[in-house]
Amino acid sequence: MLALSTALLAADADYAREIAEWRSKREAGLRAPDGWLTVVGLDWLREGTSRVGSAQGSEVTLPADAPARVGTLEVAKGHVVFHASQGVTVKSKDKPVETLELHSDKTGDPDVLAVGAVSMFVIDRGGRVGLRVKDADSARRRNFHGLTWYPVRDEYRVAARFVPYAPVKQVPIANVLGMVEPLPSPGYAVFRLAGRELRLDPVLEEPGAKELFFIFRDATAGKETYPAGRFLYSAMPKDGQVVLDFNKAYSPPCAFTAFATCPLPPRQNRLDVRIEAGEKRPPEE
Repeated sequence: MLALSTALLAADADYAREIAEWRSKREAGLRAPDGWLTVVGLDWLREGTSRVGSAQGSEVTLPADAPARVGTLEVAKGHVVFHASQGVTVKSKDKPVETLELHSDKTGDPDVLAVGAVSMFVIDRGGRVGLRVKDADSARRRNFHGLTWYPVRDEYRVAARFVPYAPVKQVPIANVLGMVEPLPSPGYAVFRLAGRELRLDPVLEEPGAKELFFIFRDATAGKETYPAGRFLYSAMPKDGQVVLDFNKAYSPPCAFTAFATCPLPPRQNRLDVRIEAGEKRPPEE
């Protein structure tokens, strides 16, 4: 009996250490020089020429410590070409550029322009293109006080039964811009929590995805956790099961910047139970 108790304590300690390491990595990602705490702008681009800089009247406004006029963007039928202003050093992949066609984040590897601590790249949301701006010296990053979490509780790591959809179901996912994009869902997870049977529909973010992505909201939302909901990833199903570890549930990027385009939980993923696990809403600055 003593040996069994010791083994259980060791397992609990290993699990707590795993969660602590995961949470530390999560916070480090936010604090990184290109993390979500650095996002300071998002300007949607129109056809034609847009001026980029900190000067008043710029169509794309950069932080005050950036050059008054960094360059221009030429937008035509979804193509975006950047032209640097004379005398301003703008880099991409650590090399100075004068003219560069910018590939968006739709490719998964956008072309990033950098001038000092400020960087920018094109995003594509349903054919609508914009320029997202980051500042490694942003006030939000400098003043961030860290994340807060619920205590780690093993009962919030649940083994769910996975029920496949045949064929794969298209789940409409709305984002904070009001856009709706159908994403494939290979099935749904059924599990018991707080004495109730619950279910969640995951989606696949991209072709060849290696994880299931759950966008959910529970009864802690707007109180202890971020009002719009939280995110959770899991490994792909194995032997008809999937493990949902709500101790790793976390806030979407919109909790840290007004310039994110976060997806929202579909109706079936809005649970009327409290899931007191994972990340709490960010502390007010």
